[in-house]
Amino acid sequence: MRQSIRTLDETDRRIAAVLMAAPRASWRTVAEVLDLSERTIVRRAAPLLHDGTLRPTAVRNPARFPRIIPMALRIRCRPSRIKAIAAGLARRPDTIWVDVLGGGNEISSVLFLDGPEARNSLLLRDLPATADVLSWEAYDLLKVFPAGFTWSAGLLPAEQFDAMASHAHTPTDAPEIQPLDEALIDRLALDGRVGYSELATALGTSASTVRRRLDTLVSAHMVRLACEVDLSLLGIVSEALLWIATGPGSTELIGSTLSRHPQVRFTAATTGATNLLVAVAAEDLNGLYALLTETVGALDDVRAMEVTPILSSVKRTGRIRTSDQDR
Repeated sequence: MRQSIRTLDETDRRIAAVLMAAPRASWRTVAEVLDLSERTIVRRAAPLLHDGTLRPTAVRNPARFPRIIPMALRIRCRPSRIKAIAAGLARRPDTIWVDVLGGGNEISSVLFLDGPEARNSLLLRDLPATADVLSWEAYDLLKVFPAGFTWSAGLLPAEQFDAMASHAHTPTDAPEIQPLDEALIDRLALDGRVGYSELATALGTSASTVRRRLDTLVSAHMVRLACEVDLSLLGIVSEALLWIATGPGSTELIGSTLSRHPQVRFTAATTGATNLLVAVAAEDLNGLYALLTETVGALDDVRAMEVTPILSSVKRTGRIRTSDQDR
């Protein structure tokens, strides 16, 4: 569905923030958290979901699926071809995000690759065969910090965020994956708010079974429920990727600390010259500068940092941003 161009007022943004933190929250729960009537929530949220302004989805947690190889790519290419190359990456089902960076000649992408053969095909066949790709760097994601599984762009007061947060608990033991689980996640990737009855009909089982399996998958951090939205609609216009080098003994603490910051939407420990990949989103350049100097700068054992601004986003949380590609 093509996303319409609209503006969001304060109420719309608060509703969006709650759904980002808890994509499957009931309308009653959203109303209680925001101290609004359920009727107001439905009247405001339904059009945003219908036209694709809000896009609930689901993504597997690679740490819980041994066959998945999570990788970050930095691809340098000719500026005249960058949109076409980014669009081609976005069409791949294994790309989770695709962003255009820096001066317009670099693309960053996170991929969840289906095993070593898929990784080798990408690095040894697909990228070398792509016209106007000049060079690339590939980094394995050693750990994705789970605090980022729930994010509300810092738009909710602490008490409201805590009421919705799903990452506060320690994950339960990972269950044995069933064929039903894989099909369920695939359905939720298309629409993270689809009802249990509709899911049950599509999957040939009961609504109670679907609810029980989804609760199990979420509790075990097998799957991340998310709600994708163009952050500019929320008043956030300065996004960047931070490539941070730390001391080996400090990576876990620094990554965990940054992942809980309200302006940090993704944190992962990586291979390569830097230890951490951190995606940040701020209201403006002043906010970005404050994050870099006051938050990152205050951490012990940060040894180096590269900041790459994000110029445009082509794909986020596994969902293609058609409006960005069409412009």
